[in-house]
Parts: sequence; C-alpha cells; structure tokens
Amino acid sequence: MQTWRDGRTRAVEASEAVREALAALGLPESAWSGVRPIVAHTGTPYVHLGMIRADQVQLIAEALRAVVPVE
Repeated sequence: MQTWRDGRTRAVEASEAVREALAALGLPESAWSGVRPIVAHTGTPYVHLGMIRADQVQLIAEALRAVVPVE
C-alpha cells in the first residue's frame, strides 16, 4: 500500500508541475484541466494529459524545442 501511496504522491506532484508549466505558457485552463494523476495497481505513477487542441500543442512543442535541442 505504501508503494501505491508514494506513486500517487509522485503522480500528483508531476500533474501539478505540468499544469503550472502550461499555465505559464499562457494556455487557458481548458488546455490543462484534463491533466490527471494516475497510479497503476503496481504503484507506478503516470500523468494523463487529456485532449489538447492542436494549436495549443504547437505552442507546447515550440516551448519544448526552445529548451531541448533537437538533433
């Protein structure tokens, strides 16, 4: 059970970090309201991003490219 709780904590923290980053990009709440923490029965943490409009994903991709060099 502790493994699942630890996974839940990590999933929640990661979800909040993604929401904050998307909000910082100026995306409306509707773009990041679908972000949800998910924990598998094994305790593995995941983040479900939900459905995001294509133009908003383009903005996210541009921001990622700005900080992560593409080879």
